[in-house]
Formats: sequence, C-alpha cells, structure tokens
Amino acid sequence: MTPEAGGLLVLIVDDYQDAREMYAEHFVSSGFRVVEASSGAEAIEKANELTPDIILMDLSLPGMDGWEATRRLKANRRTKHIPIVALTGHALAGFSESAEKAGCDAFITKPCLPDRLVGEVRRLLGSS
Repeated sequence: MTPEAGGLLVLIVDDYQDAREMYAEHFVSSGFRVVEASSGAEAIEKANELTPDIILMDLSLPGMDGWEATRRLKANRRTKHIPIVALTGHALAGFSESAEKAGCDAFITKPCLPDRLVGEVRRLLGSS
C-alpha cells in the first residue's frame, strides 16, 4: 500500500506479508494512511523518506532486526521523534524493558487484535 492524501501515516514493519496486509487493511478502514516495510533496513529508508506519524515495528526481522532498526531511528535527528510500537511474538519477561531501552514507546505482543493495535496507536498519537 502507498500513502495517499488524508489521515495519519502508519509505517507497518513486518517480514510476514499476511500480517502487514491484515494490519494495513484495518488501519486504512480506520482512517489512516499506511506504508509497509518487510525489513529493518527498508523501515529506516521509508521512515527517512516519508516521516510517518508512527511506526509499528516487528522485532524479529531478517537482516537488520527491529531492535537495531529502532536504535538507528531513535539516534537519527530526522526520525527520533516518531513513536515506535514494538510488535513481537516474544512474551518472555524482560522483552518489554529491552524494547523500551532500544527506544520503543510501547510494546504489544502478537498475535493481537487489529482493534487493540489501532487503539494503542490512537492513544500514542493523542487522536480519537
């Protein structure tokens, strides 16, 4: 999906195409614009190019993982202000603290309902 006029822009980063498409569809139907990335490197490239309002970052990605991509985005003057929501299938103790240390602003364990994700994004962006 590509960003179009209107609505806040969400960058969905996940190496599983089905997950990206499911979340993207739900965000678009909820009034957001969506752009997708399948790797950490692609996420950094798109964040620099498009400056999304928020990033949903899978932490387990091939190549550059979501932890490193988040650290790089938060170290970059151009992208450090963008809220990042960590999305992960890892629910072990300590993962949310590690995600926070990497720079994530919120942590959600997958699988999660798209409505919950949209609600968390709206909460972080202060929109209804």
